[in-house]
Amino acid sequence: MVKHHPGKPIGQRPPAAAIAAQFERAVAHHQRGELAQAEAAYREILAHTPWHFDALHLLGIVRMQRGEHRDAIELIRKAVDIDPRNPNKAAALANLGIALSETGRAAEALDAFEKSLALAPRNAQTLYNLGNAQLALRDYDNALASYDRALALKPDYVAALNNRGNALAALRRAAEALVSFDRAIAIAPDSADALNNRADALLTLQRPDEALASADRALLLRPGFADAINSRGNALRALKRYDEAARAFAELAGAGPRFDHALGVLVDSELRASDWTNFAAHAAQVTAAVSAGRRAALPWVFLAISGSGAAQLACARTFVAERHPASASPLWRGERYRHDRIRVAYLSADFHEHATAHLMAGLFEAHDATRFEITAVSFGPDANDSMRERLRRAFPRFLDVRERSDRDVAQALRDLEIDIAVDLKGFTAGSRTGILAFRPAPLQLNYLGYPGTMGAPYVDYIVADRLVIPADREHHYTEKIARLPDAYQVNDATRPIAEATPTRTEAGLPEAGFVFCCFNSNYKITPEIFAIWMRLLERVPGSVLWLLEANAIARANLRREAERRGIAADRLIFAPTLPPDEHLARHRLADLFLDTRPVNAHTTASDALWAGLPLVTCADDAFAGRVAASLLHAVGLPELAARDPQAYESIALRVATTPSLLAELRARLARNRATHPLFDTGRYRRHLEAAYTTMWERHQGGLPPATFDVAPLGLIETGTQ
Repeated sequence: MVKHHPGKPIGQRPPAAAIAAQFERAVAHHQRGELAQAEAAYREILAHTPWHFDALHLLGIVRMQRGEHRDAIELIRKAVDIDPRNPNKAAALANLGIALSETGRAAEALDAFEKSLALAPRNAQTLYNLGNAQLALRDYDNALASYDRALALKPDYVAALNNRGNALAALRRAAEALVSFDRAIAIAPDSADALNNRADALLTLQRPDEALASADRALLLRPGFADAINSRGNALRALKRYDEAARAFAELAGAGPRFDHALGVLVDSELRASDWTNFAAHAAQVTAAVSAGRRAALPWVFLAISGSGAAQLACARTFVAERHPASASPLWRGERYRHDRIRVAYLSADFHEHATAHLMAGLFEAHDATRFEITAVSFGPDANDSMRERLRRAFPRFLDVRERSDRDVAQALRDLEIDIAVDLKGFTAGSRTGILAFRPAPLQLNYLGYPGTMGAPYVDYIVADRLVIPADREHHYTEKIARLPDAYQVNDATRPIAEATPTRTEAGLPEAGFVFCCFNSNYKITPEIFAIWMRLLERVPGSVLWLLEANAIARANLRREAERRGIAADRLIFAPTLPPDEHLARHRLADLFLDTRPVNAHTTASDALWAGLPLVTCADDAFAGRVAASLLHAVGLPELAARDPQAYESIALRVATTPSLLAELRARLARNRATHPLFDTGRYRRHLEAAYTTMWERHQGGLPPATFDVAPLGLIETGTQ
């Protein structure tokens, strides 16, 4: 069949030879980079011959080169539609895919590349671009396969080696990714992209010194390279060189939407260095940006910047929408499992010597095996320590999934028909939120590790209590709330405390005088709280403040801040890291633990109370700032939970200057450890299992998740049975 095309009458059309000559001139302009002349020439051809495939195609490329990708898409698609059998169709489809990729339409680009490869399967560049589209769609396994096909055709394809490494990194195969980046650098030593990606792989492999060197090489080759500045800042943070990290992120702030998080990491680095020079201004900037819907801080970092529950919700929602959106193909699709026991999987990177493991080990051991089948899903290091071995014994099934992709792990949970997937990390370091994004289980929980909302549509419940999430603050959480009757935080009633207590001299403390202490991480110390502490030191003669030593720069800055407030630097004493049992034992040397806000002591509060050390806290608006108040109520010392900073200071001063009151508090805490719920692992276990059962029964009945309160047991139990 002859295909008729609209256009000028036949008699007015230039001869074919003239059009061919005109096309050659247009191509010559194009090859010399004379885009305006080339575009004019192509358009003149199309005015006479609107069905000219090559003119349409190449005009589309000109528009793409000039940044007009939408025009390019329209022109190239028109060429393919007009002449679907043209011998240059494969090239046109490949370029269409590139234009679609540039406009963020990765799924359409994928289709164009696949159609191009069906016509020209041995085109390494199209295979590479196909891999890029798959990478953008988070289809990492297929992206890796596409890069490998490209490299089979062109082994020295540096860009393919580089992005192959990125696919491997996304699949949690950092060691293999490093090999791919090193191959790229061996071929192209001046590849700043490969050097920067190598830095990120080295950071994942916990080799920060090498990562820093690699990022620095990338910056030498490409000064101002934002990705490398980001990698450099992260390496400096891993090395605890927080002052230098802050300078790196200050340079990165304002580098574009991809680096909106830099301002939040800058503030976090300043807090970890205890450098408050610009804290108020920077914190206000971050909070305003987060409230406006920008990804100005990572959610975990933001907890210490703003105590506002509403702002924390905005931060979490923005982060999840960008980094971990719900999968378009959830693995669980509404099936109702009929198991004899409820299948619960705990997901964590912390199944080793870690605060979370110390809190939870007794619970894992005590779970009712007749009603619950529990599984550990470990994506943290395979640490060779006693806690790791204890946990391996506690779980009937222990899955080490460090080097498996989020989708693979999610599929494993689906294959096991897990009823309840319990995320113990949230957004904290080493988290794998992407696993839950694939919806592997009917019920998915945010529990213990992250004291705030995850803002994710695929997280059904958060485990809490009436103090950390009061009824009037429920709207700050996207999860439904499972309220336990005592404290939300579990504790292990078998935690050992070393028998030997160091002397004050051995601990670096003066032989006499009142000892205030705070063993919270330094980033939780804010100027407001520190000012209160300094006033307490001023009003309690001979007293000292005992802090945990996190890094040398923070120690120097805190002592400098003390002197600025008229307090001698040597009244701040810094405690080195010790094994857990010895750390608990040295609490006996302190008189009163002073809490922080907007992020309270969490495990550190339990440590103090378990060791017999009274604690004064100040409640804030959101979960992270209400934990210590919850723990104090559960151990029978509610009067030490202040409602505001003024009351906090007043309570601490009264305890420090009234020896009889301090003695009474210590005696009551010693009694209450055995009679109150906080350290009753057995009671806690039964409450948590009741929560799991309620969730599961609602689900089995076809009901959606809903907020509920667990009824308290009538009697206080002891032990772990």
